[in-house]
Amino acid sequence: MMRKFYATLFLLSSLISLKSIAQEAADFYAIIDGVSEERIKADITTLAGFGTRHTLSDTLSQSRGIGAARRWIFNEFQEIAKTCKGCLEVSYQKNYQEPDGRRIVKPVWINNVVAIQKGTKYPNRFIIMSGDIDSRISDSNNYTDDSPGANDNASGMAGTIEAARVLSYYSFENSIIYTGLAGEEQGLFGGAGLAKYALEQGWEIIGIMNNDMIGNIKGVDGVIDNRTFRIFSEPTPANESERARKSRRFYGGEVDGISRQLARYIHKTVQTYMPEMNPKMIYRLDRFGRGGHHRPFNDVGFAGVRIMEAHENYTQQHQDIRVENGIAYGDVVEAVNFGYAKKLTAVNAINLAALAWAPPAVKELSIGGVVEASARFKWSKIEKDNIAGYKIYWRDTTSPSWDHSRFVGNVSEATLEGIVIDNFFFGISTVGKNGIESPVVFPNKVMR
Repeated sequence: MMRKFYATLFLLSSLISLKSIAQEAADFYAIIDGVSEERIKADITTLAGFGTRHTLSDTLSQSRGIGAARRWIFNEFQEIAKTCKGCLEVSYQKNYQEPDGRRIVKPVWINNVVAIQKGTKYPNRFIIMSGDIDSRISDSNNYTDDSPGANDNASGMAGTIEAARVLSYYSFENSIIYTGLAGEEQGLFGGAGLAKYALEQGWEIIGIMNNDMIGNIKGVDGVIDNRTFRIFSEPTPANESERARKSRRFYGGEVDGISRQLARYIHKTVQTYMPEMNPKMIYRLDRFGRGGHHRPFNDVGFAGVRIMEAHENYTQQHQDIRVENGIAYGDVVEAVNFGYAKKLTAVNAINLAALAWAPPAVKELSIGGVVEASARFKWSKIEKDNIAGYKIYWRDTTSPSWDHSRFVGNVSEATLEGIVIDNFFFGISTVGKNGIESPVVFPNKVMR
């Protein structure tokens, strides 16, 4: 009789959990549907209409230059805050930059626009979505001529504003930051300033999703593709210790740093809720020899990736507006595909939501099983009431994604019987009662 009672109780608990998970799935689909192509088009058009947004351009005009652009972005976030009854805290984060003899030819304030949606349970844990405010043309120091920067990077900035609009209707346990970063074309100064500020404030950064060019579907090679996009991520942290680097020779993890786990998380979320899209994980920090605003965050040890179009058109990047040999050059509004920008904005929005709804990841994961027939794990449990338990992942050492998993319950150790440690890589995620998981954590200790 008692056994039947407990079986009934377990079934009821499972049904409640399934109901919660179904609600979360419905929320993700609602978020996707809520992203507006029309609003993104309007915002890209407005940003391109400021003439130039060069970092060193006019700051006093109400209609031209980076000053007018950043004030408009600030006001857009403020309007969202009014609609959601103050759910966004909007401010400028400022950094003074002296001339550097390269791309900063006069003193300038690098002003980032920051909108924070505070989490209800973990207000000091942040997931960040960024776009770039500034633009440039062929001469990186030409701050007077027209530089509309429609795709690079009004598209990423418009996507960030739109994500804030859509997600402002929801409440999250973790905090979300929507930010417009300045000074990208002159040397990633805005990202460096905000990353430094995050360290000073003691923010716990879950990760940053840097959106830089999310509106082009026709590549310079002639390929047209409105479904594929790239997720760039570095393999291991740039500031890791010498001890960590040496231990990797014996235990593995060459492609399992925190930024790579964030990329895998995004890849999995998109495949689950937007299966029509084709996310490509690129095992590089950024394009060959080039950079983006996730890098300053990576430099100081934060997880960060770049999300962008799959096929770039170099005739529309960093180009004076002109027609030459029958080719139209220039980063103009007419070359942006707004439907594609909508899709990549939705990609960001569902991942922001997933990470903001997810429980904390474990800090330490110990692994053992040398010359044994099973792999053993031990970790410190997260003592929170929203934790359902933990899921162990493993994959072939040559696989880019976590292909196998097992939910092991709300415990602090587990063993995978018959899984030989030599043949796989392993990790663990925290599973919330809402069914949403944290990013996977790779083992960082070895049990003897």
